[in-house]
Amino acid sequence: MDFTGVYHRTSEQMSYAQNENELVINLKTGYDVKQVFIHHGDPYDAGILGGNEVWHGKREEICFKKRLRHQLWWTTTLTPEYKRCKYYFELHTDGEVWYYLEDGFLTKEQLNMKGRILQFFIVPWMNPADVCRTPAWVNDTIWYQIFPDRFCNGTPELNTGDIRTWQSGPVRNEERYGGNLEGIRKKLPYLKELGITGIYLNPIMEAESNHKYDTKDYTKIDPDFGRLVQEAHEQGIKVMADAVFNHCGRRFAPWVDVLEKGEASPYADWFMVQKWPIPDKQADTRDGRFYSFAFADWMPKLNTNNEEVITYFCKICEDWIRDYDIDGIRFDVGNEVSHRFLKRIREHLHRIKPDIYLLGEIWHDAGPWLQGDEYDSVMNYPLMSGIHEYFLDKSLDKSEFEYMINRCYTMYMQQNNNVMFNLLDSHDTERLMNRFHDLDIFYQQLAVLFTMPGSPCIYYGTEIAMEGGFDPDCRRCMPWEEVGTEENQNRIEAVRTLIRLRKQEKALRSLYFHFPEEYPQRRCVEYIKIDSQGREIEVLLNCSEEKIKVKEGGEILFARNFSEGVLERNGTLVRRKKTSIWNTEDMENGA
Repeated sequence: MDFTGVYHRTSEQMSYAQNENELVINLKTGYDVKQVFIHHGDPYDAGILGGNEVWHGKREEICFKKRLRHQLWWTTTLTPEYKRCKYYFELHTDGEVWYYLEDGFLTKEQLNMKGRILQFFIVPWMNPADVCRTPAWVNDTIWYQIFPDRFCNGTPELNTGDIRTWQSGPVRNEERYGGNLEGIRKKLPYLKELGITGIYLNPIMEAESNHKYDTKDYTKIDPDFGRLVQEAHEQGIKVMADAVFNHCGRRFAPWVDVLEKGEASPYADWFMVQKWPIPDKQADTRDGRFYSFAFADWMPKLNTNNEEVITYFCKICEDWIRDYDIDGIRFDVGNEVSHRFLKRIREHLHRIKPDIYLLGEIWHDAGPWLQGDEYDSVMNYPLMSGIHEYFLDKSLDKSEFEYMINRCYTMYMQQNNNVMFNLLDSHDTERLMNRFHDLDIFYQQLAVLFTMPGSPCIYYGTEIAMEGGFDPDCRRCMPWEEVGTEENQNRIEAVRTLIRLRKQEKALRSLYFHFPEEYPQRRCVEYIKIDSQGREIEVLLNCSEEKIKVKEGGEILFARNFSEGVLERNGTLVRRKKTSIWNTEDMENGA
């Protein structure tokens, strides 16, 4: 057996309480392992621990597994009667049987050796306070990200001299076009008709730039914000604000005070200054005079280890909730603020609004931030990049798509997966349509977005396949004068259909999916989504250059380049399956 391929520990996403009663156990092995059993039971079944007891546990096969590129991911769900669990694994290859315990691998003879002190895996107690809990409403939400300055100018009559004429072409970073909260408010009916149930707003606090990631005053928000949130709620739309707590702008009052008074400033420890006095110059911070975001001297880094800073931002978030009733907070540069800071903020805000959604901007594996005491979710950039890579690299076969999806959904606990913030583009990336300039591939990727576990988000303009390169070109003005054209109305209807299906079909929101192998074509991607009642929806993507004859059966829910049973090149088919082999018990055991 390949021992190096086997991995388990009683922490993180490998062993965790899914709720107060259910314990999820996951195990990685190499492909040489063909069968896995788990022996489990209460640690005290054989008496008080100490080494003299003989403990065996109940033997059950782990039937469900996911394929990763080099390993298998085995998963099962147990219901420990007394909230405790002791367990070990029995691994079968073609010719060997090994027993996997916390301290390594044993043969059957070694396992049963008299006098041996066995180091089993142990979950001491499933404390309710330790269960990772995420807001239930998020999985049902369809997000729409808005970059305020470029979405809609609701008060053009109030334009000042620095506001440019609204236009649909390329833009520059420093340009202002006057998009505002009043413009967003006026477009709420448009968003509701599209099917949107959540708005993610880029920063709206007072700042110098158009993107507002250089906050000047965290307490100053357009007074129209309260009205916007209220009317959004009346339309059934949640609102999430963007919090820039990793750094501030150069006009933030405490930073101004530090620049004026140096070490004597009461705010000196609010920042990460390395050299006193701070040199009076405008240049990037590679010289080490103070830490800043991405070496930008106009965005000094806040010291989120400092107690006063923590207290200050707890109060800021509290005010946003109490004054405006926001539903979520997205933390910019969410991997650089301190864990202590995030734990305190979460605890504080949950006392005020228990179902507040806390989202971190993290582009990589975010396991340390998703343990139930910091973020609920992160922006799922690994999923975005994986989808992009598959459509970009034609050498990848359908198994690589499966490996990528399974990797993304074995990184975290199921509670986090259920509310993962899924996206295909944002204000920090080139736009989806810009990557391939192909509407067929565009809709294939959107079909994946709206059928994956989590909470899907589209960037403003995606509904009309809006183009734009990397920042700042991805932040073009929304071309409202073009929205009503027949071409764009057809595009909007396609996105509206996918949104409607996401809402109507529980299977599309479900955590459960598998990859059958019904088609031999190497780039014919097929996966099945399954709801808790075993109802199935099939997603079929022809990513090859050849036509694919599709097997009969099922109600067509969404199709593109599909006719008379043939899925053309870059075609998409989403349909309800007629029959199912799955049931509720299968779902509970990790399908």
